[in-house]
Amino acid sequence: MTLRIPKAELPVDLRETMIKQLGSVPEPVEVLWHHPELAAANQEFTARVGTWDAVDASLKTFAHMAVAAQVGCSWCLDINYFLALNQDMDPTKASQVPRWRESEVFSPLERDVLEFAEAMTNTPTTVTDELSKSLLDRLGPAALVELTVYIGFANLAARCNTAHGITSQGYSAACEIPLAARAGKTTA
Repeated sequence: MTLRIPKAELPVDLRETMIKQLGSVPEPVEVLWHHPELAAANQEFTARVGTWDAVDASLKTFAHMAVAAQVGCSWCLDINYFLALNQDMDPTKASQVPRWRESEVFSPLERDVLEFAEAMTNTPTTVTDELSKSLLDRLGPAALVELTVYIGFANLAARCNTAHGITSQGYSAACEIPLAARAGKTTA
């Protein structure tokens, strides 16, 4: 897949900041910069989403990766795997998210979060009352609301990236354990 919208020229200070933080400029930022107001709003919302703390960060990262695997967003898988390792999350678990149903490394709560992420990503959604109640009982209302909105955000990011033709930039190549392929599919 190739970019469907060319990269826009970023302000020098923004470009330099991103290179310092990630080693390169994320293509989603370069594509969105064609509409600077939208790009700035997206960056602000992304930063705010990152500050939410009612639910464990690893659960949200795994959920985002599950969405990305289902939608086919290799960029989201790539960057979230890289970020998970930089946030000291279990690399074996992070690497297995695309094939979580076949993997035995996830706890029952993690499996339910991954199932919830996939159920929210299905069109139409397939979230069941039982799954929602189970998560509500274990996480509490604030955490479940946060997780739900976070998964909605992951869908927004993954679907926009795939529609724009944005694919993996190789962030996960720096990781020791390779990212597993989803059953029957390839990733980054």
